[in-house]
Amino acid sequence: MDTGLLFSFLALDLLLVCVPGADWAYVIAAGVRGRSVARAVAGLVAGYAVHTALAVAGLAVLVARSPALLTALTVAGAAYLVWLGWGVLRRPAVPEAGGDEGGALFLRGAAISGLNPKGLLLYLSVLPQFLVTRGGHPPVAAQTAVLGVLHMACCAAVYLAVGSAARTLLTARPRAARAVTRTSGAAMLGIGALLLAQHAL
Repeated sequence: MDTGLLFSFLALDLLLVCVPGADWAYVIAAGVRGRSVARAVAGLVAGYAVHTALAVAGLAVLVARSPALLTALTVAGAAYLVWLGWGVLRRPAVPEAGGDEGGALFLRGAAISGLNPKGLLLYLSVLPQFLVTRGGHPPVAAQTAVLGVLHMACCAAVYLAVGSAARTLLTARPRAARAVTRTSGAAMLGIGALLLAQHAL
């Protein structure tokens, strides 16, 4: 693949990953509640691994070409964001020493990233713009896999840093922890509600 194209994708992808959203809220809550940030991040990355596998298989293209299916997935993701945001607002994270909840922490992370509208946007709208279909380039499936793995690596690096910073900076500051998680919850609820409103019109 063209190195310049890879760096362009990496720059845009990092920008998207660094925009706070459902993924951020999840790793922040994991860090503040004394749970395994690594396990929470592994779950998030697993959700994007599923996106990558589906894109490599060509299902992402089929979804992109089916407005009804794309709308249904976006609405499901938006509703999930509203549900998550409401849950965070009702019960904001407070510093505590807690267990990792076994596999539940991983599975919840996979569900969050798997249904995240931002993830759908990336794989269905952004990623295809960096695929080269001209001769002399690797197959589209191979290019998709490379870009998907790059996205997963960006997510792992950024979310591990965010979760670790939350644990370090907010554990001793319960009021700040509540404010940060409430802000994240409000953002998720607002984004989800906006997406639902757009598709209702």
